Amino acid sequence: MAPAVGETEEPAEFRRAVEQMRAAALRPEIELEGMPRPRNLAPFSAAFSAEVVVDDEELGGGRIVLLHDPDGHEAWEGTFRFVTLSRAELEPEMATDPLLPEVGWTWLTEALHLHGAQYVAPSGTVSRATSQGFGGLEGQIARTEIEIRASWTPSGDDMAPHMQAWLDLLCTCAGLPPLPPAGSGGEGVVPMPSRSALRDR
Repeated sequence: MAPAVGETEEPAEFRRAVEQMRAAALRPEIELEGMPRPRNLAPFSAAFSAEVVVDDEELGGGRIVLLHDPDGHEAWEGTFRFVTLSRAELEPEMATDPLLPEVGWTWLTEALHLHGAQYVAPSGTVSRATSQGFGGLEGQIARTEIEIRASWTPSGDDMAPHMQAWLDLLCTCAGLPPLPPAGSGGEGVVPMPSRSALRDR
C-alpha cells in the first residue's frame, strides 16, 4: 500500500519487524489486536494490545509498542525500541509482598531470557496500586493491581521472541504458568497464584 500524502514509506526492516511480531504464537488465553500507533515517539511505530481472558474473565492486559528510528537513538543504543505496559490484579498474599517490584522485574527478564530475546538498555518501573471503596462503594473488596512499565532495545533481527516474551509476562502477571519454548528444558519463573485457582481451593 502506498503511503498517504505527507507520510514517509515504512522501511523494509520495520515492516519485517512488525510482521514478525504478528507471527508470534498465541496462547488460547490471549486476545491480541492492533491499536492506533503513537505519532510523536519515533519516525515509525506499531502498537498492539492484549488481554488475558480465562472463562470470560479478564485477568490482565497491556500494550506493546515497537518504535523505529532509522538514524538510531543514543538513549536506545539502537534503531528499534520496545515500550510495554503490563497489568493484572493481585491476590492479597502477593499485594503485600515487599519484594514484589523485584519479582515483577524478574518476570520480564526471565521471559526474555527464556525465549532467547537479546536486548540492551532495559529500563522500567514496577508499581502496585490499591483501590478501596467508600460511601456507596464501601462494600467493595479492596483491589490491588501490579503494573510493569518496561522498555528495551532488541539487539537481534528477530522481533518474534520479544513479542512472545511480553505475552508470557502478561500471562505470568495474570497467574498463568509460562509455557516454555519448544525444545527447552521447561524451566520457568514461578507464577503468582491465579484468582481462579484460589477460588477453587
